[in-house]
Formats: sequence, structure tokens, C-alpha cells
Amino acid sequence: METLSNGFTLDIPTGAFPLSTDSILLCDFVNLPRNARVLDFGSGCGTLGTLLCAKDSHCHVTGVELDSVAHEAAVENIRRNQLTDRMESMCADLRTVCLTGGFDCCVSNPPYYTGGPASQQTPLARRDDCCTLTELIVAAGKMLKFGGDFCLVHKPERLAEICAVAAANKLEPKRLRLIRHREDGDVSLILLSCRKGGKPGLLWEERCLFHSNGQPTDYYKFLYHL
Repeated sequence: METLSNGFTLDIPTGAFPLSTDSILLCDFVNLPRNARVLDFGSGCGTLGTLLCAKDSHCHVTGVELDSVAHEAAVENIRRNQLTDRMESMCADLRTVCLTGGFDCCVSNPPYYTGGPASQQTPLARRDDCCTLTELIVAAGKMLKFGGDFCLVHKPERLAEICAVAAANKLEPKRLRLIRHREDGDVSLILLSCRKGGKPGLLWEERCLFHSNGQPTDYYKFLYHL
């Protein structure tokens, strides 16, 4: 059982994707308008949705998750945290699901790799066997309203691919945050926000989690409320 801010808790069953720094980074990166309708693709047991509800008391999050075990865990997490009026989970394939009305924001912490060994603990979490990056971006573009934002966390080596596919689906890259695990290390993660119908113009910034001596940075302390 993980304890989040605002007193929320998160029960993650065996085999479900765990609470990770990636989700915490993405939650901090997302800027939501007031009363935002948020769509979470690959929502697992409701981790990112619960984090967003803890961050913003006025948003409403709809999660779409393919794995039935993770979906049932999300339903229980929503019930236990008394979020039934602000959060919901659907057990569905994001490539075929049809939701009415445009969403203000779509978020995703998707599988990062197209190949390599599959995780025995979380087989759907590491490789994009069930949904490619292109399929994810196409689905986000369909569900967002004009001016809505698609925000995701991914690996830096796929940045060019993400930007190209996003632009082809009328999602203009607008904000980029580069994450270094250590200040003397390479970029290990990217956070990208793309706006549906947005004009060209990309703002970018860098963040670091640990100093070269291994001590946490102020940014890391902020993320984890230390």
C-alpha cells in the first residue's frame, strides 16, 4: 500500500505496474485547466489518475486499461479513496474505445520499447506489443478537443519519432522537459506535451534528480514532498 499526498492511498496488486518515478514526474509536468477532463491511456491500477486527483481537486480522470486485473485494482483504489465522482476506470483497448466529447488533456506512461525481453512481472508494461507508439498518438489525437494537450513520459531515443508522429496527427510539440538521473549523467527520460491544433514553437527545460555525489536535488525533494 502506497501513501500519496492529500491522504490518498494506492494498493498495487502483484503483477501490476508499480508506483514509479516516471508517473510522479509526469504528474508534476502536466498543467491542467480548471475542471479539466483528463484521459489516462494505459492507466493500470489508477496510479497516475490518483496522483492527478491529489494534485488538482477539480479534475475528472477517465482511465483506459487493457489488463482486467489492473482495472479491478483501479476500481477498488477509486472506491477506497472516495473518488467515484471524479475518477473512473474502463477495461478497454485504447485503439478501439470510443468516448464522446473532447478531453482537455490526455496523459500516458506507455511501454518504452519495441523489442527486447518481456517483463515476467508486468508483461504489458515494458514492450509496446499491444499498442504501438503510433497507435497511442493516433488515439490521443482523436479523443482530445481542439487546443487540448497530450502529455507523456518516454525515453529520449524515441523523441524524434514521437514528434514526427504527433505532428502528422495535428499534435504540435509545445513543451519538453529533459530528465537526468544524475547531474553528470545523460538524459534518461523525456516529458513532452503536444497541443492539438497548436502553432509551432517548442519550449524546453532540464531537471535533475540527484547531484553527482548521490544526494537528492531540490527537485527530487519537491516531487516526493521531502
